[in-house]
Amino acid sequence: MTIIAAKPTLSLSDAYDEACQYFAGRGSVNITLEQLVADLKSHDIDYVVIGGVALFAHGYRRVTNNIDIVLTAEGLSRFVIPVSGRAPQTLCNYDPDITSNKRVRSVPNGISIKIMTTGEYPGDGKAKSISMPDPATAAVEIDGIKFVTLEKLVELKLASGMTAPDRLKDLADVQELIKVRQLQPEFAERLDPYVRAKFLELYDAVSKA
Repeated sequence: MTIIAAKPTLSLSDAYDEACQYFAGRGSVNITLEQLVADLKSHDIDYVVIGGVALFAHGYRRVTNNIDIVLTAEGLSRFVIPVSGRAPQTLCNYDPDITSNKRVRSVPNGISIKIMTTGEYPGDGKAKSISMPDPATAAVEIDGIKFVTLEKLVELKLASGMTAPDRLKDLADVQELIKVRQLQPEFAERLDPYVRAKFLELYDAVSKA
């Protein structure tokens, strides 16, 4: 079994080239996502993509160098244990990541894949009315890939940014979604009450800019 650490930092020119490839749909993240989805489907493991890649799918196109997904606890065990143990018919396109037992890296591109499980809480990890969804109930298919719905993505980003001081970028992500999707105050009614006021606060900030 191979356990690998973090991928080496790219040079400026390589990072720029990778970013251009990502926006064109041909980067390492894109290739890894397609392989990951195919592998999860072939093993009948339900999933939903969240994070920066989901932002891209919903219209806010910024660069990201990792993939975040949500699996059920049962799906996690069926994905990570074979990767770690190299069991028969293993998911051989991934290696365990030394930094976390819920993170793997793609082979050969080394893209980090972070796994959250249904019921986990975003941000500070403390109990709240918003949690990681069941992939079966909060997904929309875009170009053959299951992404978290726009409403749930906004909820997760808001709850994270509201409760984790080191995740303020998540609030900025919501501001950008408000801009590119032209979300209106009425959108708040589709969100959990826990985050409605924060959404409206961010909307007001954007509308006054």
